[in-house]
Amino acid sequence: MATGSAPMKLQLRATIRMKNGLCVPRKWIYHLTEGSTDLRTEGRPDMKTKLFSSSCPGGIMLKESGQGYQRFLLYNRSPHPPEKCVEEFQSLTSCLDFKAFLRTPRNQEACELSSN
Repeated sequence: MATGSAPMKLQLRATIRMKNGLCVPRKWIYHLTEGSTDLRTEGRPDMKTKLFSSSCPGGIMLKESGQGYQRFLLYNRSPHPPEKCVEEFQSLTSCLDFKAFLRTPRNQEACELSSN
């Protein structure tokens, strides 16, 4: 995650492996709101995103909520984050009364992050 071109923007870039095996670059731009901890996702006015602090190197924890859904996400630069990072994430979500936990399988190599 990096500061965007304007001081009230954050940009998150990732390369995501699709079901067909292709790696697809993605970019999300978050707008900071004065006096609020919510981030607004560009192009998704119904969605709120909150960032949580984490002691996990190379990782971020997010809570997304929108029309009828809430989810917590753990992103990490490593395809196999340290177990302590996963445990910290599970602890946070369980404290916030989220019981279901899904860990996506890592059957292929991680995608390379494109430079643009």
